[in-house]
Amino acid sequence: MFDVFRGAGLLIYPLALCSIAAVFIICERIYALRKAAVLPDDLVDAVFQNKPFAGGKHSVLARVLDYAEQHKDDPDAVKAFARLEINRMERGIPYLDVIYAAAPLIGLTGTVTGLLQVFSQISPETGLPDPVAFTKGVALALSATVIGLCIAIPSLVGGGYLQRKVENYAVQIDVLLERVLSRNRQS
Repeated sequence: MFDVFRGAGLLIYPLALCSIAAVFIICERIYALRKAAVLPDDLVDAVFQNKPFAGGKHSVLARVLDYAEQHKDDPDAVKAFARLEINRMERGIPYLDVIYAAAPLIGLTGTVTGLLQVFSQISPETGLPDPVAFTKGVALALSATVIGLCIAIPSLVGGGYLQRKVENYAVQIDVLLERVLSRNRQS
C-alpha cells in the first residue's frame, strides 16, 4: 500500500492537500447545513402559524427574520439579505469543484512523469526494458492517477450533495420569506 503513495512521487503532496481540503470542506459544510442550524422547526412553525418568532436564534432563518423585522418597509432589502445568507451557506462548496477537476489532472501528471522515468530506463543496447522492472514501474506510475481519482470522486459526490441541500434550503427560505413579507404588508 505504501508503494502506491511512493509511486505518486512528489505529486503526493498536492494530492494530499486536495484530499485534506475536500474532507474538511465536506465535513464542515455537512455540520453547518444541518436542519437545526438553517431552518429550526420552531421558527418554521412560528412563521406558518403567524406566531411571534422564538427560538433558533443562531440559525440562518433567525437572522433573516430579524433583518425582516428591522426593515419591514423595505422588502427588496430583506430579499437581498436572504440571498446573502444563501450565499454564505454555499461557502467552500465551489472549492470542491476545483478539487474534483484538479486531483485527476495532478494524478495524470504523476503518471506521465512516472512513465517517462520507466521508459528512460530502456537499455540502449537491446532496446528492450527489463520486463519485471518495467511492469512494476508502470504499475507505480499509474498509482498517481488512482489516487487523484480517489480524491475526485468523493469531492464530486460531496459537492453535488451539498449544492442540492443548499438549493432545497433556498427554496424553503424563499417560501417562508414571502409569508413573512406578506404579513408585514398587512400590518
